[in-house]
Formats: sequence, C-alpha cells, structure tokens
Amino acid sequence: MRAVYQRVLSAYVSVEGRIVGKIGQGVLLFLGVETDDGEEQARKLAGKVADLRVFSDERGKMNRSVREVGGGILLIPNFTLCGNCRHGRRPEFLRAARPETAEPLFRRFAALLQEAGVQRVETGVFGADMRVFVENDGPVTLMLNTKEW
Repeated sequence: MRAVYQRVLSAYVSVEGRIVGKIGQGVLLFLGVETDDGEEQARKLAGKVADLRVFSDERGKMNRSVREVGGGILLIPNFTLCGNCRHGRRPEFLRAARPETAEPLFRRFAALLQEAGVQRVETGVFGADMRVFVENDGPVTLMLNTKEW
C-alpha cells in the first residue's frame, strides 16, 4: 500500500458538487492499493497512520498523533499512487489492484483506522471523480509505502 499523508487544519471531498466527507484538524490520506496488498499491509499502515507523531504538543514539538489530538482522517482512494513513471511520458498502472480487490481493502483499511483509535474517519467515494479541498497545516506531507517496512 502506498499513501500520501498530509497534516491538515481542514479538508473535504465532493462528488458531483455534493460534500461526501469532511474533517477539521487531522489527516488527509490518499491511499493506493497495489496488486499484492492484503490484510497484513492494511494493518501495518493503519497502525502507522494512527500513531505518527506529527502534531504539536504543548511545547510546539511534533510529538502527538492524530489519535492523541482527537483529529479526524479524510481517506481518499487513489489508484494513481500506484503508477509507474519510469519509462516514457505516460504512467502505467499495472501495480494498482483491480477495483474488485481494492475497494474491499480500502473499506477494511478505514475500519482498521477506527479500530486503532481514530475517532472520526471520513472517506471519498471509490471509483468516483472527486474534488478534494484542503487547508494544509505546516505543510507536513509524508510518503508512506508498506513495501519499505
């Protein structure tokens, strides 16, 4: 699994002009599911996302997790994170899991975030053309890839 993690003051996602997910302080997380991903990768990534210490403590140090600050997560499915741009000018997406595999794992990942103690998990719509609006905080942006762990 691949993810782009952004610390935000607020974020929302709309489909066809209708807001389908919205959070205040927390994390905007774009998630890409690859062909060989499964429950193990989802569990590892959910734990990492819930516990990354990138929110400020009382001294202004990045020492608190989204769970600890009571923040939300806006989870956006994004198969293009699995794109390969090594050759030519058009990305190929052979590593991206097929929708019939990726969608259930995306939903499971959202549930795992809640099981990890994240109080509010909102999602985009799998397979939809979405508009994502974000007020970045910092900005703090991290790339996460379970294959590197």
